[in-house]
Amino acid sequence: MIKAMRTAAAGMSAQQMNVDVIANNLANVNTTGFKKSKIEFQDVLYQKLRSAGAESAAGSTIPIDLEVGYGTRPVATQRSFTMGQLQMTGNPLDVAIEGNGFFQVQLPDGTTAYTRDGSFKLSADGQVVTVDGFFVQPSLTIPADATDISISADGYVSVIIPGTDEPQEIGQIELAKFVNPEGLEAIGHNLFTATVASGQPTLGNPSLDGFGRLNQGALELSNVEIVDEMVNMIVAQRAYEINSKAIQTSEEMSQVANNLKR
Repeated sequence: MIKAMRTAAAGMSAQQMNVDVIANNLANVNTTGFKKSKIEFQDVLYQKLRSAGAESAAGSTIPIDLEVGYGTRPVATQRSFTMGQLQMTGNPLDVAIEGNGFFQVQLPDGTTAYTRDGSFKLSADGQVVTVDGFFVQPSLTIPADATDISISADGYVSVIIPGTDEPQEIGQIELAKFVNPEGLEAIGHNLFTATVASGQPTLGNPSLDGFGRLNQGALELSNVEIVDEMVNMIVAQRAYEINSKAIQTSEEMSQVANNLKR
C-alpha cells in the first residue's frame, strides 16, 4: 500500500505541473507572439518481481514480466512554434512574420535575443526598439523628419523625407532561424536566447531561403487555443482526482490490514 501511495503522489505532482503549464498558456492568450507549451511525461523505474523468459516451477518458460511501476515524472515542456493568427493594427512599426524566423534584439549586456513580437517603437534618437527599449538588430534609425515608413515583405525599410519624391532606403530587417527552435530558452519579455540544444542561428533576409515574409501593420497573436487548453485542464484535473482517490483507497486498505487482529 505504501508503494501505491508514493506512485499516486508522483502522479498528483506531475498533474499539478501540467496544470501550471496550462495556466501559463491561458495567462498569455493575449501576449503578442507567445508560443504555447505542452508538458511531456515518462514512466519511472519498475520493480521487477519476475522476468520474462524465466523457467517456471512446472518447467515451462514464462512469457511476460511481472513488474510494478513507480509512477510518472515530467521530463520536458515542448513549445509549439506554430504560427498564431495575424491582427491588423495599421501601425507602421508593427511587423509580423508570416512563416519561419525571429527578429533579433540586442540585450543590455550585448548578447542577442530572439523574438516573434514585432510591436516595435522609436527611441528618443529615432532608433527602432522593442517595448522594453532593446535595440532591434541590425540597427535601424528613422530620420526625425520622416513622414512615412514603409517595410517591404523582404525586409527593406524605406522612408519619405520632405522635399524628396522617391522613398529612401535606410536599412533592412534581418531574420534568424534555428535547426531546433524548441531548444531555445525563454527568458521573459517575449524573448528567447540560443542554447546548445537550439544550435546557432542562421541569418537571412525575409522571403528568401525558407525565411518568412514580413507583414507591416500587423502583429502575430498568441497561438494558444482557449478551448484546447480548457479541455487539457479538465483532463489534468480528472487525472489529479483519480490519483488522490488511489491514495485514499491505499489508506483504506492499510486500515483494513491494521484492524485484522481486532
